Amino acid sequence: MSRTRQRALQGFVVFSVMVLLFWIAAFLYGTFYYSYMPLATYSTPVHYHYRTECDPPGSFMCSYPMANVSLMRNKKHVLTFGQAYQISLQLEMPDSPVNRNLGMFMIKTTCFSQHGGQTVTSARSTRQLLSASSSRFSMLRYRSDLLRSMATLLLFPAFLTGVSEQKQLLELELFSDYTDDPYAPSVAAVIEILSNEVQIYSSHLFIHAHFTGIRYLLFNFPLLSALVGVSSNFVFLSVLLIFSYVRLLLRVEWKPKQVLQRRWVLFG
Repeated sequence: MSRTRQRALQGFVVFSVMVLLFWIAAFLYGTFYYSYMPLATYSTPVHYHYRTECDPPGSFMCSYPMANVSLMRNKKHVLTFGQAYQISLQLEMPDSPVNRNLGMFMIKTTCFSQHGGQTVTSARSTRQLLSASSSRFSMLRYRSDLLRSMATLLLFPAFLTGVSEQKQLLELELFSDYTDDPYAPSVAAVIEILSNEVQIYSSHLFIHAHFTGIRYLLFNFPLLSALVGVSSNFVFLSVLLIFSYVRLLLRVEWKPKQVLQRRWVLFG
């Protein structure tokens, strides 16, 4: 009965040690994953402002719609150093005669980095240094008068109840392969629409990371990566524990031999 109880106690100890090693292995993998993997996607609304104290309203004294977008999140940089990103802008524009007659318009984007100090507001300061810039053009999708009339008649109930609106979503790629500079990280992006007649409902900035190598495997195959990572950590910790246990046993067995040899030398 005592032998059965001893075996049960040994089995419980072994099971507890295995569970503890498993949780340590999972914790190590989770720590590595969240410290190594950058933010995959990031989106933020874009709010434009422009000067209206001009006479007449359409004169060159009126500024273009401009927005200052912060690239910080919880006081941390959104962009990871050495990681390639695709930065795009989404514009929700009414399908109005003004936008249709506007034609093509340019959108200029400039990323700024700031050394020293802390970005408190969205206003641009003179201490900011130019990091990257791009200029892209866009325009509404062309639809003939007949097509617009047919769509209006077909979707008349949805337009009347407010379920749908006569608008278009424009997706514009600002940077296709943007990599942040580790010596001058970007903290803000200034977006300027080079037209003072454009009409916009809302706008959003989207940042998507292009993963390669280990990050590609970790992001696209999370379960397989977690299985391999936790298993590797578990095997490593198990081997380390076994070696430590064997070394402790050898040390315990070596001490009685040393005591016997000393007694033999003293009394022999």
